[in-house]
Amino acid sequence: MIRVLLADDHTILRDGIRAILSREPDIQVVGEASNGQALLNLLTTTPADVVLMDVNMPVMDGFVTMDSLRTHFPETQVLVLSMLDHESYVHRMLQAGARGYALKNAESAEITHGIRTVAAGRPFLCSEIGLSLLNRTMQRAAPERATPVSEAAEPHPSFTMALHRNGPVELSVREMEVLKLIAEGLTNAEIADQLFASKRTIETHRQNIIEKTQAKNTAALIRYAMMHGLIE
Repeated sequence: MIRVLLADDHTILRDGIRAILSREPDIQVVGEASNGQALLNLLTTTPADVVLMDVNMPVMDGFVTMDSLRTHFPETQVLVLSMLDHESYVHRMLQAGARGYALKNAESAEITHGIRTVAAGRPFLCSEIGLSLLNRTMQRAAPERATPVSEAAEPHPSFTMALHRNGPVELSVREMEVLKLIAEGLTNAEIADQLFASKRTIETHRQNIIEKTQAKNTAALIRYAMMHGLIE
């Protein structure tokens, strides 16, 4: 039996994950925590084989928590479950000692497979992150040359490509939706209502977009998006 601890500040997400895992005969959720500090406290009395943990949490985020987990609970494997899909976040968490990384929009079967994989001590990346990292690696390895539009390869349907001074920037479909609503002048709360998401999730998407485009503020972000044809 694989003992799992859930660490996420959204109760509704923890409830959903618990419901999914309750159908798995070899996986048991033994506890829940709403932040990193609560997780560390819980681990002192509740041993676990795998921690399923978000990055963006109050009190103690995933990066700080990861350091403590590696120091005090080295036998516990960590599978990150987050909305943060930028390469820098994935790299930092894996570098800190996480065994795997999955996105919250991954299929339930992929998440359960990830739990079993990291429980066995093997690394795991969900398919969307794996394809994205592979795509970036191939772009960096490709010779720098101008490619006629007629010969250009079609981008992956999950992403919109925008030229950037350091190479192409990839925005996910959801990030494009958020970007267009930002351009319409909607607040994070209004965007969350329109996309049926939490305000915190929209804030995360917004931060990802800004980091990817390296825009210094909203005005610069909209100007960048218009220059590269992402919005009209």
